[in-house]
Formats: sequence, C-alpha cells, structure tokens
Amino acid sequence: MDQAEIKSRESNGAKKTTLDAVVIGAGIAGLYQLHRMRQLGLKVRAFEAGSGVGGTWYWNRYPGARFDSQVEVYQYWFSEDLYKAWKPSERFPGQPETEQWLNFVADRFDLKKDIQFSTRIESATYREKDGRWDVVTSDGERIDTQYLLACCGMLSAPLNDRFPGQSTFKGVITHTGLWPKEGIDLKGKRVAVVGTGATGIQVIQTIAPEVGSMKVFVRTPQYVVPMKNPKYSQADWDRWSSRFNELKTRVRSTFAGFDYDFENRPWAELTPDERTQVLEKYWNDGSLSMWLATFPEMFFDEAVSAVVSDFVRDKMRKRLRHDPKLCDVLIPSEADYGFGTHRVPLENKYLEAYLQDNVDAVNCRKTPIERIVPDGIQTSDGKVHEADIIILAVGFDAGSGALSRIDIRGRDGRSLKDRWKDEIRTAMGLQVHGYPNLFTTGAPLAPSAALCNMTTCLQQQVDWITDCIAYAKKHGKGVVEATKEFEDNWVRHHDETAAATLVVKTDSWYMGSNVDGKPRRLLSYIGGVGNYNRQCDELAANGYQGFAMT
Repeated sequence: MDQAEIKSRESNGAKKTTLDAVVIGAGIAGLYQLHRMRQLGLKVRAFEAGSGVGGTWYWNRYPGARFDSQVEVYQYWFSEDLYKAWKPSERFPGQPETEQWLNFVADRFDLKKDIQFSTRIESATYREKDGRWDVVTSDGERIDTQYLLACCGMLSAPLNDRFPGQSTFKGVITHTGLWPKEGIDLKGKRVAVVGTGATGIQVIQTIAPEVGSMKVFVRTPQYVVPMKNPKYSQADWDRWSSRFNELKTRVRSTFAGFDYDFENRPWAELTPDERTQVLEKYWNDGSLSMWLATFPEMFFDEAVSAVVSDFVRDKMRKRLRHDPKLCDVLIPSEADYGFGTHRVPLENKYLEAYLQDNVDAVNCRKTPIERIVPDGIQTSDGKVHEADIIILAVGFDAGSGALSRIDIRGRDGRSLKDRWKDEIRTAMGLQVHGYPNLFTTGAPLAPSAALCNMTTCLQQQVDWITDCIAYAKKHGKGVVEATKEFEDNWVRHHDETAAATLVVKTDSWYMGSNVDGKPRRLLSYIGGVGNYNRQCDELAANGYQGFAMT
C-alpha cells in the first residue's frame, strides 16, 4: 500500500486506513475511475469482490457470454495508444477475450497495485461533523475516506434465490451471473434453463449441441435479432484505429452511445416499401442498429411499433418453420409488447436450437414454475421436470440493486436501501441528495443504467465526477452534494421524458418489474446519450449548479 496512507490500530485490533477516495468495483467504470483519481494525485484504493478485474466480464463466464456492442466502440477513449495496442479477434468478442482485454488495460496502467481483490464493501456511513465516510469491508477493515465512488455495475446484483426449494435440489444449480470459474460439465446431462433474456439466449444457443437434453422455461418471449460476427484481421483493426478520434467524438453525441444513430427520413415521409427497405438494411447489419438506428417513432407511436414488431415476428416465424407451438411460446404477440420496449438480444441460431430433438420449451405463462424439488423443477400442473443441472438465467436487481445490497447511510443515518424501497431517485444518476461525497456510475436515472453502449456512458460519468472533484478541490471545498431542488427537477424531467414512450407501458427489468416490491420507474434516462452529455457539460460549465459545495 501507498506509504503515505495513514494507518492505525483500533482497540479491537481492526485495521484502520485513511484515504481520499474509495472506488467500489474494478470493472469498466471502476478501473477508469481509479486511473482518474490517481491522476488527481489522490490516495485511492479500489475494492473488488472478485479475485480479478473485469466486473461483469469477471462474473459472467457462462457458456456463450459475449457483449453485443461492436468492439470498435466498446472501448476506452482516454488513450489512442491503448486503443491501437489491443487487436480484437472479432466484432463481438466473447467473455474470455474481454476479460483478457481488461487485464491488459489494468496491467498497462499498473492499476492492480491499488485494487484490493476478494473484498466486499459491507457498509458506508457518512459523518456529518467532518464530511467524510466510514467504510467497513468484508474482512473487517475500517476505512476513513472523503469520497465514496460507486462503480458497482448496473447488472451486478443477481437474483439467485428466486424459487422455493432451491436448496433441496440434488444436482447442480447456478445463476449465470455467478458461474463457477472451474466451469460445469454439461455434456450428455439433463439441463434445465430458466429464463430467456439476453443471457439465457446466449446460454441456450451455446449448450444445445452438447447437452443430453434441455428444457427451457419460457415466461416472457423475446424479439431477437441475428448477430453478424465477422473475424477481424490486423488490417481491419488498423482501419478502425485510424478512425479513433472520429469514433471517440461520435459516440458521445448519438442516442445510445454507439457510432450509429437514428438518421433515416421520418417514418411518415416514407412509403411502406421504403420503410421495409430500411428495416431490411439494418436487420442484415446484424447489430443493435436494428433497434437503435432505424425509426425512433417505434418508441412513441403504437402504429409504428406494430409494423416494426410484425416485421421481426415474421422473420422469427420463418426460422421456426411456422411451428405453431414454438411460435406461440417463443415469439411475442401483439398483446405482449412492442419490439424495442424490452432489451433486444442479439443471437446466433438461438431459435434453431428449439428445432433440435433434445430441446423442449416449457410455456411458463400456462404452467408457471411453482418450486424446485430434489429431482428438478415442478410446474403448476404438478409435473416435475427432472434435471441434473439447473441454470438460472433470471436476471438482476438492475440499476439500484448493487448499491442497495451495501448498508449505505447518509445524513441523519438515512439508509439508501430504505429510501430506494420507497422511491428510486437520483440527481442525473451521479449523486443522491442526502448522501454527500457519494458519486455513482451506472446508477438509476442516467442512460448508463441500461440504454447505452456502456463504455461510452460509464467513461463520461467518471470524467464528470473527476472534474467535479477537481473543481471542488481547486475552490477549497471538501463536500459535494446534489441539492433537493436539483434532484426533484431531474426526477420530474426523467419521468416526463419516459412517460412519452411505450417503454413505461411494458413490464421488464427496465421498469424494475422483475423484482417483487421494487418501485416502478424507468431505471434508465431515455432522453438520449447526446442530450444527457450536453446537460452534464452545461452543469460543469456553470460551476456545477445544483451541486452544493462546502
């Protein structure tokens, strides 16, 4: 540890450490936040629950795990040399390669020396008398820090205790977000997969050829888009590298932080044939551009949503060979929800997996899961679906869950967990009123909570937080807190923006609907990444109005 750190021993023998900043997490945001704090010359340490760096790319090592942002924009933008130094193997690399990349970044900037691994932050309590935080780790260390920088991840609180009777199961049961490092032998086994979101889809399409049999428990069918994932040569990467500055600027201004955007002519100005041509073009691109670069009207206009949704449904029906049972279970109906109001998964022969003789789909809308029993999964019709291995692809307590699982107490000892049980609110996803010097990335009410290419939005937030702290230090201020008025205004703007869309009419993890008792509010700001960034820039240019400094 840094020799400048002040260490003492408390009477009970617990170690006490004094720091300027604590970073929670060593994923995309945490690594960059650690780097930026060191650039400010602060005494900083990051704490990571895993044994290595990577965040979501450390924990999510299930079969088939890969990101669905193109690798040329899923990047750090603070170093052109870094961008050029790592050559990805394909457009959408898998988890092992992404974890290697993040270790490459950490080693290149010597970040690991300031990361404490296999350590969770258990609690953090704000001291009003001097504007600092008392932090306690899972190994009992007590830390006195001025700034608490939460880079916990928006999808890092797995819902792993989901069904009654899980502990009675005689076989292997695991959540995709907690997949064991040593892996699981699936060959020839009877496997049950619960959930068909983006993660479940990746697992299903990957393991279908090797398992003995697989039953997929489907509650909410998904619209899917086929992924096109070409290999990248050095020449390909050199071409992308030559566009570094262009891409760096571009991703900050688009709706979702990618290098593509809604730039087609308005829906109303096109003929039906012209609309279809646009949809076919982006469908064939094999990326999230089908969702985030075709027609923004699909988010607001039910008639447009219906046409786009039926386009996707037709593509899916053909791949399922118009099998009526499979189409009913796997394709959303007009009555379910529209394309794009849920997270849109990219896939590779996912639908074709159900055409295999060893794969069956269980319709959980007709026969919901009641419990897990020693031999498998029992549904409401009394049937026990026997299994050797149960894979829970049931998602996360998104946006708010990671922070809610830490006992964070701000002014007057107010619990953040209790506050968010009543209502999930933040000031632009950067701070929460009542919790001074707590800064957040990937938190609710910012694009980074869901609707963004994560590297774009997380870096923008880290840079804003770093610049805010630098501004406070320059002006001799030690405490930064979003005012109640500013937070109220942001929540109002967030809700008004969300209410204009069809997204809020759909039950999904975007709305917190996947967690019993979670307050209903769109977790992610849907006003666009470019718009959000402009508002953040304006705040900084105006001396961080809305953020009180003392």
